[in-house]
Parts: sequence; structure tokens; C-alpha cells
Amino acid sequence: MTPVQKLAGLALLILLLMTAAAGVTWQVQDWRMGKKLAEQAGLHKDDLAAISNAAAAQVSAEQGKRLAIEQQLATQDQQHSKELSDAQRNQARLRDQLATADVRLSVLIEDSASICNVPATPGGAGVVHAARRAQLDPAHAQRIIAITDAGDQGLIALRACQAYVRTVAPGTLSVRAEAADSP
Repeated sequence: MTPVQKLAGLALLILLLMTAAAGVTWQVQDWRMGKKLAEQAGLHKDDLAAISNAAAAQVSAEQGKRLAIEQQLATQDQQHSKELSDAQRNQARLRDQLATADVRLSVLIEDSASICNVPATPGGAGVVHAARRAQLDPAHAQRIIAITDAGDQGLIALRACQAYVRTVAPGTLSVRAEAADSP
């Protein structure tokens, strides 16, 4: 063999060894990257599971809060409905009593001439030291009762609205409104 052939064979051998080394290196890198990718996929899967569990827990907690608020609102609605029906029943009873003259409404009469509310003429049966009153006409009394009935219903509705707002959006009513609500 000639020196050129030896040199060409040696170059071919070196090229073959370099190709084999590159192939082995490629395969080792493939194994390493495959292992890293598998680890990352596992970590990603764990992260997704944790995020899903946290979201499910948050949804469950929010549903629990919503159900509690709904139950509280239902209870308040029943309470305000009972208050309203009681007020309406009392107003109806009072109107019936006024209509049948079982009850008469009267107003205080201011008498500027008499300071101590002692009658000017003494009576034989006894002395009455009470304020003088005048009875109202039954029609006027009915109108006064209707006005107070509407006012009572308005106050009950206002309390119901305030309770709803306090339940749904706590902290939105001012202190002034709460002070006006208390008796």
C-alpha cells in the first residue's frame, strides 16, 4: 500500500470514529433530554393538579358563601314578610274598630286660657284634671290610619332593603344610615 492509501485509510478511520463519537454523544444527549423532559412534564402535571385543586376549593368555598347568603336572605325575607303582615293585620283591626265605633281617635285641644287644665266650672260629680280632647270624624280617622299604614309599610320595606344591602354588600351603608335605622 502506498503512503497515500494509508493516509486515506487513516482519514477514513478518523472520520468513522468521529461519526461514531457524534452518534454516541447524540444518543446520550437524547437520553438526558428525555429524562429532563419527563421530569418537567411530571412537575407540570403536578402544578396543574395543584392549580385545579385550588380552583375547585375556591369554587366550593364561594358556593358555600353564596348558599349561606341565600339562606340568610330567605330568613330575612320571611321575617320582613311577617312584620309586614302583622302591621297590615293591626292596621285592618284598627280600621274595623274605627268603622264600628269601638275606638275613636281624638286630638289634644290646646286651651291657652287655662294654664293648669282645671275646668272653669266645678262639676258636682268630681274634678277632672285631664287635658281637653276632641274626637275626630271617623272618615278623617280612616284617612289618618291609611297614612300611618303606608308609612309603616314604607319603614318595613326600608328596613328590608337595608338588611339586604348589609347582607349582600357589607360595609356599603354609612354609619349615618345605620344610626337612623336604630330606634
